[in-house]
Amino acid sequence: MAGTQSETENSVESITPDQLNAQISDGDGAFILDVRSADNFDEWHIGGPNVESLNYPYFELLDGIPDDLLAQLPENRTITVLCAKGGSSEMIAESIQEEGFDVNHLERGMKGWARIYEYDELDVDVAATVAQYRRPSSGCLAYLVASDGEAAVIDPLRAFTDEYVQDARALGTDLTYALDTHVHADHISGIRTLSEQTDATAVLPAPAVARGVEYDVPFEQVADGDMLSVGNVDIEVIHTPGHTSGMTAYKVGDVLFTGDGLFTESVARPDLEDPEAATDAARTLYTSLTEKVLPLPDETVVAPAHFSDAATPNDDATYTAELGTLTETMDALAMDEDEFIEFIVADMPPRPANYEEIIATNLGLESLDDEKAFELELGPNNCAASNGALTN
Repeated sequence: MAGTQSETENSVESITPDQLNAQISDGDGAFILDVRSADNFDEWHIGGPNVESLNYPYFELLDGIPDDLLAQLPENRTITVLCAKGGSSEMIAESIQEEGFDVNHLERGMKGWARIYEYDELDVDVAATVAQYRRPSSGCLAYLVASDGEAAVIDPLRAFTDEYVQDARALGTDLTYALDTHVHADHISGIRTLSEQTDATAVLPAPAVARGVEYDVPFEQVADGDMLSVGNVDIEVIHTPGHTSGMTAYKVGDVLFTGDGLFTESVARPDLEDPEAATDAARTLYTSLTEKVLPLPDETVVAPAHFSDAATPNDDATYTAELGTLTETMDALAMDEDEFIEFIVADMPPRPANYEEIIATNLGLESLDDEKAFELELGPNNCAASNGALTN
């Protein structure tokens, strides 16, 4: 069982999201009984190589634990019961405990799981501190680049703006830029909030602005070939359309922040901006990859904006990969144009939940309070072309 767990009044132990995450990350693994509806489970659940998840809807457990479920529960490990917000799971955990099993329940459920945010500094040869933020619940990644008293955050999430400010201060820097690689479809961007709370300048790629951005705060537009300075390092702007028309990578030294253009286990899906133009967007993506990304040195470190359950983390738990490794292991990067297009559009996964409303919010066309924004982005990112890894 994980670390220090608190005991509830009804003697059923609870485990916090942070404790469960540490248990999974440390390699101990977890057996999870998810009592949400089958639809909610299929859309979004805790997964990974160290996790075994079993779904059995709560409403089927109100009269006790049925024999078929008891037969599937392990007798030699702790069972963690979870629900959406943490209430139902405690009651079900009590019933399972009465059957003689070692059990706890996840505090605040999946809503609490979505609050986990991890920080690790990357081991890269750059004259700056480069840190990766990870949100395990959705696979969202963001980055902090800090150098000589200044810092920039790339693809920040609105829900975690305080984290970026605090970490920049801890490094002895002030946030000067908050950059998005594109108009995101899976989470609410934090660039406007950061620009309001700090002296950071919000930055968007000019082609993304052309989609109809209407912000009520000042922001700066950047185009292909532009440079931004942060302390002793430059951020090079590289327009890489395909996932969206505005998709843009930012390069700092040998680190390429690819946004959703290229992941460590897959390439971008081309249908979120205009589903009817997916084939044309896939062709554009092919051009971006072959003319802008793949010609870079093999030692270039690809730092994407997302990871999926199919991605393999590095030994330090971060999600990056050298470009040369990806070209060797991802067959899609070696395909000719027609084969690539056919492959990418053939079997794309479901689109992210609420993606149209999230896009509208990130364009500035809709306004949401913090709680509504957080609720809207719960779930997986689904921004890659495949649910499975394309690497071999």
